Amino acid sequence: MTQPVPTTGLPFMKMHGLGNDFVVVDERRTGPAVDADRARALGDRHRGVGFDQLAVIRDDAEADLELLFWNADGSMAGACGNATRCVAAWEMARRGADSLTLRTERGLLRAEARAGGLVAVNMGAPLLDWRDVPLAREVDTLHLPIEGDPVATGMGNPHCTFFVEDAETVDLPAFGRAHEHDPLFPERTNVQVAHLVGPDHLRMRVWERGVGVTLASGSSSCAVAVAATRRGLAGQAVRIDLDGGRIDVDWRDDGVWMTGAVAHVFDGVWHG
Repeated sequence: MTQPVPTTGLPFMKMHGLGNDFVVVDERRTGPAVDADRARALGDRHRGVGFDQLAVIRDDAEADLELLFWNADGSMAGACGNATRCVAAWEMARRGADSLTLRTERGLLRAEARAGGLVAVNMGAPLLDWRDVPLAREVDTLHLPIEGDPVATGMGNPHCTFFVEDAETVDLPAFGRAHEHDPLFPERTNVQVAHLVGPDHLRMRVWERGVGVTLASGSSSCAVAVAATRRGLAGQAVRIDLDGGRIDVDWRDDGVWMTGAVAHVFDGVWHG
């Protein structure tokens, strides 16, 4: 049964995928509700609600729904894989469906319910040309001219992946902050550090642009898996261990599929 919209305040849901946490606002119920100022206010973990990203649900003429994403600093993100999986799980349960389509800046994406409460989403084909990542000038995206020899990948947002000896020993706040603003990335970049644990098994930590260190990141996981495959470090189906848990990524002919757990934490009303 659909709950009535409160007459005051903004109704929202709090969700997370492997600790990568989101506020979700359903504008199909509320009408237009989120702009940069409201995203920043909601994202304040001390005076607002707090999130890694904010996801806004809207109606779409061709897909089951449309998703827009905001970072905690009020900037917009073109993709957010874990939020996409979380919203897909909630919407599939609401509809009594086991699959649906979602529109994001990446285009039309397909999500599917999997056994054990897991949810998979096709994040689309990776963007490997320097123009599409995007980068500021023509370079080899497999070997960037940056100390540490990182890989650039576009997944609807830009990613810079460093393969290191031990991801645990990297001072990620300092490392991520420094590389997010590298001039090679005109739109800033997400930064990942990863090392090989075993065959097709990676350990990854992530710094998200406009957010900072997060426990997990879906689009970053896809970017790391693609980078590892391109470098010959792993096959196309990869297990990735993040600070928040495990995610599985499979780079197929139809796109990069990502599968993992989701959680709907609580519903609330914001009166900021």
